Amino acid sequence: MSTQHNHEAHGHDHRHDHGHSHPEPHTHAHGGDACCGTSEAPPMAPLAPPAAKADGVQTPIRILQMDCPTEEALLRKKLGGMAGVTGLEFNLMQRVLTVTHAPQAIEPILAAVRTLGFTPEIATGAAAQESSAPQPAKPWWPLALAGVAAIASEAAHWAGMPEWLAAALALVAVALSGITTYKKGWIAIRNGNLNINALMSIAVTGALLLGQWPEAAMVMVLFTIAELIEAQSLDRARNAIRGLLQLAPERATVLQADGTWQDVAAKTVAVGARVRIKPGERIALDGTITSGRSTIDQAPITGESLPVEKAEGDTVFAGTINASGSFEYTVTAAASDSTLARIIHAVEEAQGARAPTQRFVDQFARIYTPVVFALALGVAVLPPLLLGGVWFDWIYKALVLLVIACPCALVISTPVTIVSGLAAAARQGILIKGGVYLEEGRRLTWLALDKTGTITHGKPAQTDCVVLSSMDSADLRSLAASLAARSDHPVSKALAQAAERDGVALRAVDAFAALPGRGTQGVIDGRLLYLGNHRLIHEQGRCSDALEARLSALEQQGKTVILLADEREVHGMFAVADTVKESSRQAIAELHALGIQTIMLTGDNVHTAQAIAAQVGIDEARGDLLPEDKLKAIEAKISTGGAVGMVGDGINDAPALARADIGFAMGAAGTGTAIETADVALMDDDLRKLPRFVRLSRRTHALLVQNIALALGIKAVFLVLTLTGAGTMWMAVFADVGASLLVVANGLRLLRKPAAAG
Repeated sequence: MSTQHNHEAHGHDHRHDHGHSHPEPHTHAHGGDACCGTSEAPPMAPLAPPAAKADGVQTPIRILQMDCPTEEALLRKKLGGMAGVTGLEFNLMQRVLTVTHAPQAIEPILAAVRTLGFTPEIATGAAAQESSAPQPAKPWWPLALAGVAAIASEAAHWAGMPEWLAAALALVAVALSGITTYKKGWIAIRNGNLNINALMSIAVTGALLLGQWPEAAMVMVLFTIAELIEAQSLDRARNAIRGLLQLAPERATVLQADGTWQDVAAKTVAVGARVRIKPGERIALDGTITSGRSTIDQAPITGESLPVEKAEGDTVFAGTINASGSFEYTVTAAASDSTLARIIHAVEEAQGARAPTQRFVDQFARIYTPVVFALALGVAVLPPLLLGGVWFDWIYKALVLLVIACPCALVISTPVTIVSGLAAAARQGILIKGGVYLEEGRRLTWLALDKTGTITHGKPAQTDCVVLSSMDSADLRSLAASLAARSDHPVSKALAQAAERDGVALRAVDAFAALPGRGTQGVIDGRLLYLGNHRLIHEQGRCSDALEARLSALEQQGKTVILLADEREVHGMFAVADTVKESSRQAIAELHALGIQTIMLTGDNVHTAQAIAAQVGIDEARGDLLPEDKLKAIEAKISTGGAVGMVGDGINDAPALARADIGFAMGAAGTGTAIETADVALMDDDLRKLPRFVRLSRRTHALLVQNIALALGIKAVFLVLTLTGAGTMWMAVFADVGASLLVVANGLRLLRKPAAAG
């Protein structure tokens, strides 16, 4: 398969004319992580070295402290106006900032990042791998001690002990748990940024100044604990795809120049090397089998539930599992360029692109925080000045509002859900190239499908054997197969393969000759026989009305008919057709159940198209189409409204794939072009992945709506409670961190519940 779904090649910049904006291929905005979480980055693949661009040099910088939109906003404000900086691309899932800059500007950029309290590392090659190693875990005892001190401060207050004791215990709790928050808060305030650290620092300091000692201590301790839990939860989403890296073993048994076999590091194995695989072993590198045979579980790559038989000449993929057989294979791709590596890279790229809902949420959050901050300022000042309110009470309410002003739960709700959906899809062998396509899938109203290799197997197979004379059926097949075995025509090969499968004996053929455009002839057992098409029999004058009727009936079913005849009569006919995949019927039925209509677009003749469409239940079928005709058919469906998808596996489908709202590439495993360029790549040839994709898209959207409603709903409730005097700072912290943990847990449900059930 060679799907050339390259949008640029067709003058198509992926912003479809019908108003659906697709993301720029490399714009890594929110990856969506723990807001100011404290967990360290797990190992990940090395990043690309600095690359020259028309508008400057691109340098990827790894910043382990860059956990959430809080840090992104700081960096964007700090670096955005710097001389020499022409572009910033954030990928929060990998904690990488890619800066496009003038060649001499890198040192000032790194210095500016350090002023924000971050530790930047230029991420190139092996250094990137080393820098991303897990950092030592921070000690837990300071937070535990802070918790004990906060509880003791609360107890001292309730027991009526001296106020200085409650104050001292509270200050110890704040110092042990809040130093990091205060540092980050001060940097944010200094740079004119009202993030959660700034808001929390102001609120806790205000509570301490108001003498609310136990409350200030508990608020800071609860906030820090919640941040830790949130960071760990989000690491699960971050690692969902990267965990695939562990599927490929780090070592492989490779043939050496001296003829010995040696266990070496997989990343050092060159293309062309010979690798040996033992029973039960996991395959380390992509390759082609050169000797031996086995059954291989390809689920990590293709999502196929059943193991696949592999023999000499077949392709194997890194990360798949060998069963009982043993074999040797030649490496076809380096470890960093394997199908598994491409999948991981593609999904990590996809995580960086903002989905439509995420773009909306980001814009909303930029307005929400300043508005609530202004409201808090008004609450603190206006009632005491204008209505004679008590300053203490109203300042306290304002501090509670500051905590509520943090939009963390809202901001992280979308990327966590999107990333979980992308990971869940990849586990099922569906590679989605961005959140925009995951969201768009629920809107599909029409799905156009290519025929050959998509709905059908793409290989002709014998479907009918009809005896027309007194000749025995076994004799008829033996004579036809003997002639067919001497030909390399696809139709003859289908007959020969069927005979071999059924154990039909072949006979010696003399004076064999090919009859171009008609068939073959040969002498078997002293008798001249012809195996050919309708034209050959017609030219020999052996057609009859009865024979014509039977021929026509089979051809109307989209089958190719060949006949066996001697010099006196026609003895039988054989029908060959490109057979429909069993999974195609089920897939079309499931798509219909989801309310999606289907249309087949094929270059084959109309009779064949309609026959195949009828077999699988497709709504419309169009045949005799050139690539530009397929493109026009897609545009016609788009003009009726709703989203249109196109499923194909060949270069002739490329224009239609590019024009559709979502282009699906079939059987993308091992085909770099399809993985790189398709909107959605189905890693095997099973069409049932299409309804799974639609269900996953609808489920993801439902969770996005739930998360936004939860985040805003909880904030609204506590906003009202605070303004009516019933809200406390404890409640505000629970509202903020509780909503964050709730939306994260809700989004992560996609990872543990199969989409098929949704």
